[in-house]
Amino acid sequence: MNTSNINKHIGLLGMKAKDKISGLAGVISSISFDLYGCVQAAITPPAKKGEYISGTWFDLTRLEIVSKKRVMDIPDFDRGYISTGNKGAADKPDK
Repeated sequence: MNTSNINKHIGLLGMKAKDKISGLAGVISSISFDLYGCVQAAITPPAKKGEYISGTWFDLTRLEIVSKKRVMDIPDFDRGYISTGNKGAADKPDK
């Protein structure tokens, strides 16, 4: 397994992206590696105050990265309580 490619894909978290086909734009909020070899990203568009919008999944080949700066830091998946699976969805990442 080539971990440098995995790290490259995980490194997309928090970047702004746009789907080349549909035009949907937002932040890459999740990366998925599935059993069939697809690497996908969930794009979460901006929401109005009080509105909840779930992400839409796209193959990475369909995406154009439109920012060079993340909207927030990537959590440390290698160390600490996040790596042990003890972080809940309601917790904010540590800075």
